[in-house]
Amino acid sequence: MRFISQASSDGVTEQLFVLGEIPGVLWTPENAAGARPLILMGHGGGWHKKDPDVVARARRFVTGGGFAVAAVDVPGHGDRPMDERYDTIATENQARVTAGEEPAPLIAAFQALVARQTVPEWRAVLRALQRLEHVGAGPVGYWGVSLGCGLGVPFVAAEPRVRAAVLGLGGALASAEAAARITVPVRFLLQWDDERVPRSQGLALFDALASADKTLHANPGRHGELPEFEADSSLRFFQRHLG
Repeated sequence: MRFISQASSDGVTEQLFVLGEIPGVLWTPENAAGARPLILMGHGGGWHKKDPDVVARARRFVTGGGFAVAAVDVPGHGDRPMDERYDTIATENQARVTAGEEPAPLIAAFQALVARQTVPEWRAVLRALQRLEHVGAGPVGYWGVSLGCGLGVPFVAAEPRVRAAVLGLGGALASAEAAARITVPVRFLLQWDDERVPRSQGLALFDALASADKTLHANPGRHGELPEFEADSSLRFFQRHLG
């Protein structure tokens, strides 16, 4: 892992890093020393590791809970080069939706394909981050909705270091099999009027989670209208389960 920049403001230190070809960012309390719980955040489709919503939520977790928070660009996003294979599939899918095809199965298949690459990438990032003295090998949480859910479910299912997860705005078509292997506490966020993920698919994914401790937060609104108060709710969830 190679750090390429560092800046601090309002009690939060931000460090940009590269691990191999994976660009990422780590936020920690300013002048942090010693181990602390780490939260890995997965960004949404078309977003990147420093999207304003990602940054705001990460800083809230740092200042409100003393967590370390990290995010990386998924393939074809942010500072990563365009992936011709993924770009071709995305373009074809958009044309099929424009022609009247249902988007949910197309989104599900695409996310399942990308997850085959991102799961091992994120596990490698996690290993590298936990070697840092100001992060350490403490408990790990995961936060991700939309694309961050489609990629996050198989990651959480595969990664025993993750002890709690906030997921949502995703459906069962791509993730039900992996969800059945998740047993850690989960908070699941669902938008009741989601135009991209049918409500039935979101509820089916929640049902598929094998966690004994799982809660469903359903809010009115469309896919991109997740209420801001869910950020504070997620913070309290992680404080309870990651300590």
